[in-house]
Amino acid sequence: MATERAQRFVEALTKLEESGDLESLLELFGEDSQVSNVASRRTFHGREGAREFWREYKGMLRHVKSTFRNMIEAGDRVALEWESSGTAHNGAAVDYEGVSIIEWDGDRIARFYAYFDPRVLGLELSHGTAQRSEPPATAPA
Repeated sequence: MATERAQRFVEALTKLEESGDLESLLELFGEDSQVSNVASRRTFHGREGAREFWREYKGMLRHVKSTFRNMIEAGDRVALEWESSGTAHNGAAVDYEGVSIIEWDGDRIARFYAYFDPRVLGLELSHGTAQRSEPPATAPA
C-alpha cells in the first residue's frame, strides 16, 4: 500500500508542477498534517498549511519538474529520492536534489519533510551555477 500511496503523491505533485493543480495534492494531506523542509523557518499545519507550503513551492520557480530515482518504503513511511529541474523567475536554470520523507496515517499524509542543501538551491535560483553531485548508480525502485 505504501508504494501505491507514494505513487499517488508523485502523480499529484506532477499535476501541481505541470498545470498548477494544487487540489489533487492537498487531498492527500490529513487535517492534522505537518509539512516543512530544511529551508523553511516553520512547520505548516493542516490542509491550509499544506496549501500555503505547496503554493510557495510552486511560486518559487517559473517552471519545475521533479523526477524520482528511488522510493523506499517501511510501513507507513516512504522516502523519495528526487531531482528537480526548472527555471527561476530570473531565467536561471535550476537543478537541485534531495530526499522527502512522507509519514502516512491510513491514506492521508500525516507528515511531509524534504531534505536538500538550501545553499545549492539558493545558488541555482540566483545564478544557476551550483555544482551537482553524481546520481547513484542504482536504478529507480
